[in-house]
Amino acid sequence: MAKGYLALVLHAHLPFVRHPEHSYSLEEKWYHEAVTETYIPLIWGLERLLNDGVPFKLTVSLSPTLLSMFGDPFLQHRYLQHLDRMLELADREVHRTRGTPYHETALMYHGRLHGARNSYAHRYGKNLILAFKKLFDTGRVELITSAATHGYLPFMMVHPAAVRAQIEIGVNTFRQCFDRDPAGLWLPECAYIAGLDEILREYNIRYFFTDTHGLLFASHRPRFGIFAPIYCPSGVAAFARDVESSKQVWSAKEGYPGDFDYREYYRDIGFDLDFEYVKPYIHPNGLRVHTGFKYYRITGTGNHKEPYVPKWARARVDEHAGNFIFNREHQVRYLSGVMDRPPLIVAPYDAELFGHWWFEGPEWLESIARKIAYDQDTVELTTPSEYLKCFPCNQVAVPCSSSWGNKGYHEVWLNHTNDWIYRHLHWAAEQMTALARDYPHADALERRALNQAARELLLAQASDWAFIMATDTMVEYAVRRTKTHLLNFKGLWHQVREQRIERHWLEELEDKNNIFPEIDYAVYAKSAK
Repeated sequence: MAKGYLALVLHAHLPFVRHPEHSYSLEEKWYHEAVTETYIPLIWGLERLLNDGVPFKLTVSLSPTLLSMFGDPFLQHRYLQHLDRMLELADREVHRTRGTPYHETALMYHGRLHGARNSYAHRYGKNLILAFKKLFDTGRVELITSAATHGYLPFMMVHPAAVRAQIEIGVNTFRQCFDRDPAGLWLPECAYIAGLDEILREYNIRYFFTDTHGLLFASHRPRFGIFAPIYCPSGVAAFARDVESSKQVWSAKEGYPGDFDYREYYRDIGFDLDFEYVKPYIHPNGLRVHTGFKYYRITGTGNHKEPYVPKWARARVDEHAGNFIFNREHQVRYLSGVMDRPPLIVAPYDAELFGHWWFEGPEWLESIARKIAYDQDTVELTTPSEYLKCFPCNQVAVPCSSSWGNKGYHEVWLNHTNDWIYRHLHWAAEQMTALARDYPHADALERRALNQAARELLLAQASDWAFIMATDTMVEYAVRRTKTHLLNFKGLWHQVREQRIERHWLEELEDKNNIFPEIDYAVYAKSAK
């Protein structure tokens, strides 16, 4: 019997990026890259493990915005168009690199893209929900949900109805996709504040995750530190991130992804090659962008880069998987000697780290599963649900207010770059709640307008926009999305209140911002269960 457990947790999330008003969208490209580089390779790896009979466990959080994009016919069509462009480029790259040190890598990309298109269009029916559901049904992968649009929930607690809407719509979306209720919920940004668990309990959520200090600084010192969950007074369990296992993967200086033999993310032919050659595959206005064709390894800390050698990278994957497990074994052996139960190590990561940022990441995860199954007997993979089933008695305490953002609290999402958004978000949440209570029996057109107002509010509440503003990346886009959704909400609010709904404009919004087609604005009228 294993002396301890490891729960690998991947949080898969992207903001809702759907722009039918543009023939090419740089933001939709975020989604295309994540599907090609992260989600499909992850599914492939899990399928190989299942086909080989490897006993493994993995927890994956799929955000409702991501699920909505997976199932959207427009985005499915756009993704296939993207793949076809990349396949055309792959053919040209195989020809261009012949006789060079880059040819093997070009062939690798060519094969992966063909495999991705075949899997996506035929095996998965253009809908990755079906692929994840099949994995879920095996019992090896536990899927959980998140808040509807990844809203930063601690800042929304002044309007509990808005928090309930985020949670209920997240749970309903999960149920519609997978025909069952989620056992757990990923709090956006792992952001917790006292009282959130009470709302989670209303929707039969059994557990959530916090950052390390969320448990360490709980209202009562946790007896087992972060190596066992605690129960909130509501009965909902809180699991905390393990520092050591996170550092080995996340750290820019010490983490595995920085190994010199791994693929260099920032050297891409979209920037390196002649403009006329790459022109058909970059932004139509001539803006150079990443194409995904990257031929160099990290090499070192300087600008000089050597050609990427896939077999060298694969060797490092196995080495790093072995090192990760070696460290977990030592961790478990020590902890099992000072605990009266097998310790649990919780290792949560952003899913997009694997494949997109760390190209070899999905292979590393697969290697972890194989080595844990066959190369040792100290550590066993598990899920939070299984751990709670085996160890139902846990300490009761209230986690401290925290997040997994920089400095561990809420500063990333509330600072001088983004603080202006909250007075508008609070006003909109207050007005949406009032609308829901004032119009319990809306007619058909009013109902459509109220449902769309709810969508616009939810989209404005996405934590992604405040994060982008704080990190100074795509600031103009984040500001525009926030303002646009708030203005859309305000326009609908005026029209409903003044009984002058503009049907044509409403139809435009319904077509463009069509997330959560089954939404019911009445969720904002609900009080505590």
